[in-house]
Order: sequence, then C-alpha cells, then structure tokens
Amino acid sequence: MLRSLTLAASAIALAACATAPTGFAPGAPFDAATARSIAASYDARVIRDKFGVPHIYGKRNADVAYGLAYAHAEDDWKNIEEVVRSSRGTLSEIVGDAGAKSDDMILALGNTDIVNREYDSKTSPQSKAVAEGYAAGLNLWCAEHPETSCARTMPVTGRDIIAGFVNRPMSFYGLEAEIDSLLSGRASMEMSTRQAFINTTDDIELGSNGLAVAPSRSADGHTRLAANSHQPYEGRVAWYEARLKSEEGIDLIGGLFPGTPIILTGVGPNFGWASTVNKPDLFDTFKLTVDDEKNPTKYQLDGAWKEFERKQIKYNVLRNGALVPVERTALSSIQGPVYITDKGVFAMSYVGKGDFKHLDQYLAINMAKTIDDWRAAQIKYNAIPSVNYIVGDSKGGIAYFWNAHMPKRTPGWDRTKVLPGDTSETLWKGWESPTTLPSVIRPKSGYIVNANNSPLLPSGPEDNPKAENYPKDYALDKLVTNRGLRAQELFGADTSITREEFFAYKMDDRYAAGSNVRKMQADFKNVDPGQDADLKAALDIVAAWDGRADMENRNAALTIFTGQAAMGSQIHDAYNRDKALKALKETAALLRASHGRLDPKWSEVSRVARGGQSWPTNGGPDTLRAVYVAGDLMKDKFRSGRAGDTYVAIADWAPDGTYRIDTIHQYGSATIDAASPHYADQAPIFAAEKWKQPPMTLEGVVAEATRDYRPGK
Repeated sequence: MLRSLTLAASAIALAACATAPTGFAPGAPFDAATARSIAASYDARVIRDKFGVPHIYGKRNADVAYGLAYAHAEDDWKNIEEVVRSSRGTLSEIVGDAGAKSDDMILALGNTDIVNREYDSKTSPQSKAVAEGYAAGLNLWCAEHPETSCARTMPVTGRDIIAGFVNRPMSFYGLEAEIDSLLSGRASMEMSTRQAFINTTDDIELGSNGLAVAPSRSADGHTRLAANSHQPYEGRVAWYEARLKSEEGIDLIGGLFPGTPIILTGVGPNFGWASTVNKPDLFDTFKLTVDDEKNPTKYQLDGAWKEFERKQIKYNVLRNGALVPVERTALSSIQGPVYITDKGVFAMSYVGKGDFKHLDQYLAINMAKTIDDWRAAQIKYNAIPSVNYIVGDSKGGIAYFWNAHMPKRTPGWDRTKVLPGDTSETLWKGWESPTTLPSVIRPKSGYIVNANNSPLLPSGPEDNPKAENYPKDYALDKLVTNRGLRAQELFGADTSITREEFFAYKMDDRYAAGSNVRKMQADFKNVDPGQDADLKAALDIVAAWDGRADMENRNAALTIFTGQAAMGSQIHDAYNRDKALKALKETAALLRASHGRLDPKWSEVSRVARGGQSWPTNGGPDTLRAVYVAGDLMKDKFRSGRAGDTYVAIADWAPDGTYRIDTIHQYGSATIDAASPHYADQAPIFAAEKWKQPPMTLEGVVAEATRDYRPGK
C-alpha cells in the first residue's frame, strides 16, 4: 500500500511540474490584470447547493483549490485575510494591538522566513501546485471586488499558504501558551510551563468527538463514522463546509479553516476521518547559562561558549489610524528561539519548525480510499504535529491513531520540568516513527471512540493500548472527559448498534456518574445548609438533577453553570468544595435576578443565536452533544453557543457499496454576510438535532443548484 501511494504521489507530482502556472513573484505589487491572467490557467466549476454550500469540481487538485479559494472568499474574506496576515506576521497592521503578540511570536519563531527562503527548493511539486492554485483563486476574487479593502493584503502567494500550514498547527498543541508562561514568569525549574498552561487556561474550543463502528458492531453490518470536531462558532478556526472532487483523486465533503486549500476533516464515498485535539509533549524549555542575564550575547553548551544568532524583528501596529513601527532584536540558540525573563534566559525547542510536508500529508489523506492509505501517508510524511485521528472506510475498516510528530529524546531527563540548556544531552536526536505511537487498527471490539481523553481508552479492553508500551516522554494524555466516559458507556455496552442508536449516541446529553459535575452533585449531598434557606433551596435543585442537559430540564441550569464557575468552562479543573459552594450561591443569585427563579428550563438559558434569532437546543459543556455557551444572562436572558458541536459529518457505508452522508453546520455557508439567505439557514436545523444530506454526485447538486459558475470564465 505504501508503494502504491508513493507511485500515485509521484505521478501527480510530475503532472503538477508540467502544468502548474506561476503566480505573483515574491514582492511583486498586486494588479487586477495580472491576477486575471494567472487565473486563466485554472478551471473550476463551483456549484452552490440549496444551502449555499460550494461543490467544486476540477480536473486537477490545483483547479479544485483555485475554485475553493474563490468560493470561500465570497463567504469569508475577512477571516481568510486575517489568516494570511497572521502567517506573514503583519496581522497588527489591520487589527491593531490585538494582533501584535501574534506577529511578534510568528516573526520570532522564524518559520515564515524559512518558507520564503526555501519555498522553491523544499515545497513538493504537488503541494506547490495546490498552494499556487488557491492563491490564484483569492487574487482573482480580489481583482473582481475592488470595492473591498482586499488589495491591502494582495497579492497572496503560494508561500503564504504553505506558511499557514507551518505556523497554525502550533496553536493546537499549546506552544503559544508555553511562550506566554515563560514571559509571565510562571516557568520555573520546579514546575513545567506546560503545567502552568493547563492550570491557568480553559480553552473551550479545544475538544472534539470521533466515533466509529465496524460491521461487526453494527446491527445491519454497516460501517459508520462521525466526524465531530469542536471549534469556535466564528473566527479564524471556525469550520467551513465544502465538497471537493478532482480527477486526480479527491472525492470528499468536509470542513476546512479559512486559508486552507484542502479538507481537514471529512467523509466521502470510500473513506473518512475525524480529528480530535490531543496534547503530546512537542516542546521542551531550556534554562540557558549566559554571559549576561540582562543583555546576553553568548550561552554555554558542553563547556564552550556559543554566540546567539540575532535578527531584527520589525512589524507595524495600527494605532489611532496610523501604523506605528515596532522593532526588537530576537535571539536564538541551538535549541530554538530565546526569551529573556526576570527568572533567567530560556530557549525552546518545538515541533514543526521549517517543516514543509504538512500539505503533502493532507493531500495524501484527501486522496486516501482506505485506512491503510491513511496509515501509509502518516508513515511517509510524519508532518502533522499532533491531533488524534479516527478513520473509517467503506470496506469495513476503522482505526484510531494518537498522532504526533514525536521528537527522539535521550532518556533520563525529567521533561515535565525546565531542562538545563548547557548540555547537548538534552537536545533532540531526530524523530520517532509514527508506528511507535498508540494506535488501534481494526479492533476486535468493532468500535472506536475518542473525545480528547486518554489514548489508552479508544476501544474495547482487549484492543486498547497499554501504558507500559510507551516512554514517559510521550506524555500520553491523561485527561478524563465526560464525553469519553459516556462514549465508552454507550458504545462499549451495545454490541449491536443500529443507525438510529449511532446518531442518538452522538447526540447524547447526559453526564456520566464519574464526571466532575456529577461528583460535585454527590458531594453537595454532604453539605449541611443549616439555617440558610437560600442555600438549602439551591442544594435541593442540584440534588434533584438527573444528569442531563435537555431542553426541558429545570435542574440543569443551576447545576451546570455552577460546575463551570467552579471547575472551568469544560468542567475539567480540580474540584474544591468551598469554591463550588461559592459558585453555587453566586449562580443561584444570578438566576434569581435574571429569571426570577432558581430553576429556569435549560432551553431558556442555553440557546443557539444568529442574526437576531435564537433557538433552544439540547446539550451542554463536555456532553457528546457539546454546547459551550457564553453571554450576559441579565441582559439577554440566555447564553448563546460559542463553541462545541459546529460542523458534523456522518458517513454510513453499506456492505453492498452504497453509502449515505449526513452533515450539519451550526450556522450556514455565508459566514459573515448577514444579508445572505445562508447566514443562518442551518441554525434551526442544527438546534433541533436534524441533518441534511448533501448531494454527492454532479447530477444531484445540479438538480438543486442555486448558482453554477466558473470563476474567471
């Protein structure tokens, strides 16, 4: 299988070399005529279905990427522009101080410089063709829309797209928080900066569910896969749905982020995959011995002094309508970027620096037909830094991969702490093979579940990986989520899962007995309210809660909101009774003030809102039907969904070769255009836990098309 994948990739690479047009030269000014001339080299057919979702057909992968870029820019240019700017380190030129930290970090890490310098020599022909095609689609859209401010960012080049792949994955494994903890002084030789991140940050979008059953576990012999990544409802990492089909092999519908020329999570007639965030140990922090703690010029390594590499970081910040220049000197050592703090001088090694193969791996995944193809792509490229993958195919194969681009490290060092930087013994020695990481392939139990929980619990007991088989340096996730507990309870107990049960399990809104909020409920039964009548009333409501987050539930609001106030928005932090009782009293007071009672229905306080309308829905924080809400109860009377379930795709492959795909998006395809009929057309369907069936054939989408066009033609 690996050999066939390699041969296919080589053929596509040769075709790309022969046909790939040239985009704007680096540093060239933007002009509409040149953008149109470059666009003439591509041909994509974009057909919008009845929900406005773009179905993009093209001969080459590059043509499809070109059409995708044009269609996505129609719907969400604002976020695409911010992604492009972020990857360049020029975001603060348009958003002001809100982008300054991002620009400084991107420029200090130096990945964009590496991409600009080595793009031609290190980017594969197939990835370059797709990146250039996507850039051409964005440039054409701008050429046709001079009424916008897009020209300030143009031209976009293939370098920008590759830089996005190099820079963005770091945010998913926590690098920015590691740097923040260094600069804020939370790092020390006793506590790792990673611990500082976990204890101080509660990032509600970093969750997801991946669920799969094989024919042996299905009542009807079908294979089913649910791709259910949890992201923010809006912004630069919110899902956008597209259907892509090229004659080179892409045949999928799925979700992607602004600025991405390829599907990141999706399903198709033959294959699909879900992704959930994991937290492998992909960075190390080193305390350097330097010649001057305040103004260092040298650092010590193996008894010798070495000069720091120095470079000037320059960017402009928009303030009061004017661009204000910012400049500083950045240092780097053999370990990586250097940070001067009150606690000393630190350096950091991190995964992903200068790695150009991300898009190659995603292209191979997009063209995969089986779980073996997916595995071959992982082994060949080993570029995607982190993320769990749950994959399935129409032949009945399902698998789980705890993916990580794992560094090889010398044993014997405690990498949960800051490491000494004066010895080469602590330096990385290359990369581990993906085959050394936890995985479950074609499990005997017939099911796979992952909800950001431990990679040791993705399947049945007989199939699960064993902790003793993996080095401590891998830092296998230990998190116990309610979603992980419930998924195991539901899928593990049911040996004959029907289609209806599969969908119901995905939409489960119950908290497991072992979840933090149920433990809080149990502990509250030991609290004596004494003469405090208000506290007794609140405790009685919590005690009566049945553990669900359903719309009619009158005990959920007080209990769940208290759990969030006491243990973070995902209810993952450690439980403390005093803190929880304080949260209970404050939440009770808030509900009484906002609704005149302690027990409003869950549908009254937790809703999906869009375009001046709102809809009640089941689900809560860290339920399989994940809904994370925020807002002002006093002002709006409810909190609205901000993250959790967003784009969901479910593939159902039958033994006879037929298939069915169901998808839903929390809002609709028109991401920022409030005047569009597709701004919120999916929101009531999403809230009601209903689905749409996107047409997967050309004839099917043409029959319901709302638009049918060829950009630039």
